Amino acid sequence: MAASSRTGVSGKLWLLASGIVLVIALYTAGWFYAASLLREKTLALLGSQEQRGISAICDDAQYRGYPFRIGLFCSKVSVDDRQNGISATFGSLRSAAQVYDPGHIVWELDSPVEVRTGHGLALSTTWENFQSSLIAKLRGVERTSTVIDGAKTSITSSATGQTFNLASGHTEIHLRQNGNDLDAAVSLQDTDLMVKDMPQLLPRLTANLDVTLINRAGMIDGSDANGLALYGTEGQMRTLSADMGDGKVISISGPFSFDEDGYLSGRLKLRIEQIDAWRDSLSEAFPQIAPMLGTAGNMLSALGGGKNASLDLSIKRGKVFAGGFIQIGEIPPI
Repeated sequence: MAASSRTGVSGKLWLLASGIVLVIALYTAGWFYAASLLREKTLALLGSQEQRGISAICDDAQYRGYPFRIGLFCSKVSVDDRQNGISATFGSLRSAAQVYDPGHIVWELDSPVEVRTGHGLALSTTWENFQSSLIAKLRGVERTSTVIDGAKTSITSSATGQTFNLASGHTEIHLRQNGNDLDAAVSLQDTDLMVKDMPQLLPRLTANLDVTLINRAGMIDGSDANGLALYGTEGQMRTLSADMGDGKVISISGPFSFDEDGYLSGRLKLRIEQIDAWRDSLSEAFPQIAPMLGTAGNMLSALGGGKNASLDLSIKRGKVFAGGFIQIGEIPPI
């Protein structure tokens, strides 16, 4: 009888141990499955879409955080859009999610970043700190927010041979899916804009962008047919503004589009507040064209009837026209 009891207890213990091992095995399998989803969603945010020739590669990929967190670490990330001729490289990447909420992913990315396009546009960026988070739903990445401190960007166009340098103390980027459209809001604080071999264009300013890209919701989850490229894209710019303080604000709004060759077209409204202050700031930066700036300021004051002015701009394949017929500049393709 005692032997039978011991046999029964041993059997129960064996069943209990087997159950624990099974639970651990299932949990471990689930953890690695969730880790693979984390990798997929994180790289999708960077544009990975293998079936359309857009790849994101995570060098030296490692999964960490078991058992309660899921983390993906890469020593380097490379993105290659062979269809549109866009390539990018990034520094090391660290991403993580809680096991109980794998759809909420936080990640960090190290600089430098190098981006090149088939149209001769080259971009190089460094920063002091980069932190981002994303919410993944059934449709993919629903929304994402990014904060960057101490960013410095250099943009060079082989079409014009000109190099622009942009530095921002604090940058925030917010993206969300809005049906089939993509809403984007970008804010740059303590921003300096400079052109190589020229005086600083403007005093330090704050810049804001609020824009919707039509039928491009998939840009943030890798499901968009065009990946990250803007070729063939239409959009609505609610505002693009530069604020130097003391009421000196320039803002642009209106519909726009990029054609398949990367040229910008649109019908935009330009609004300038405190015209005299802008004229004085630009005249100080470019004394050689101060008389022309004075004339332009007087004309804008006459159009606006005072300190502020509004001007309609037409852009046709990169050519910028004031009032629809006076060409005042040209924008190279992206």
